[in-house]
Amino acid sequence: MARPCRSASMKALRRLLLLPCFVAAAFGAALAHAQAWPARTVHVIVPFPPGGPTDVLGRLVAQAIGEATGQTVVVENKTGAAGNIGVAAIAKAAPDGTTVGVVPAGNVAVNPALYADLPYKASELAPVTMLAYVENVLVVNAEKVPDRTLKELLARAHASPGTLSYASPGAGSQAHLAGALLELESSVKLVHVPYRGIAPAVNDLLGGQVTMMFAPFQTVLPHIKSGKLRPIGVASLKRSPLMPELPTLAEQGLPKFEAVSWYALMVPAGTPADTIDRIQGIVAKLLAKPETRQQLAALGMDVGGGPPAQLASTIASESARWGDVVKKQNIKPE
Repeated sequence: MARPCRSASMKALRRLLLLPCFVAAAFGAALAHAQAWPARTVHVIVPFPPGGPTDVLGRLVAQAIGEATGQTVVVENKTGAAGNIGVAAIAKAAPDGTTVGVVPAGNVAVNPALYADLPYKASELAPVTMLAYVENVLVVNAEKVPDRTLKELLARAHASPGTLSYASPGAGSQAHLAGALLELESSVKLVHVPYRGIAPAVNDLLGGQVTMMFAPFQTVLPHIKSGKLRPIGVASLKRSPLMPELPTLAEQGLPKFEAVSWYALMVPAGTPADTIDRIQGIVAKLLAKPETRQQLAALGMDVGGGPPAQLASTIASESARWGDVVKKQNIKPE
């Protein structure tokens, strides 16, 4: 009668003795999977030409991944169609962590509402982390426009509907949407004048051909210092360290007004979560470096950061907000 009990006890004992081996094997397999990334060359896709802020961010990310993993990392500038071609290349790539890309706000939070035939869907992209923010400022031609506050400028716009104009680097751009949002939130009628790029838009603003413009702070700061352009307010919820005495538009009567440009790091949807987390960890260390902060500050950018879920929340809220502006203002791409 004792033999079955002894046999059962021996089996239980063997299971207990083998348990650490199973745990070690499982841990080893998980560790090997984590260490396997990246198994081959990593491609960082930049959807705009070399030299711009998107390209700078892409090259910083590429260098950080290369140094952290020892793997070859290649930056690819896939340009065209206002960045849509490059973003499509990110979305359509294999979801194995060997393709990452820098995605501006417009391409993921605006263009899905603006274009009926995008070559990608927002759902085909997965968030990794926010890379950087760029503050915008509302400026006017100092010679043509005497107004110094938002209240004065809006009073002029209300008094003469449709006579004040605002420039932008193109239909659907952040500057265009900011102007459209200003119209909605202040109930004024302005004239949108689109250009092909920010340089000609700023040139015509300096020449007095247009009244005002939302522009990256760093782009127009030299003209503000020269006195040719006058800043009316910062288009964010906090003041800019570039000009801390300048109040935000939110402080001047539009409490929810915000039109901040940003750049996100994204990967193809379906990329393993542990791979995304590892990429995010590498980039978090990059963004925490003082030299990175200094380099981006020189370009008018503030460092981003945060986990994938935080970026996903930002994209969702920005998509809803700008989608509403596009619809209400009937904004169409060029």
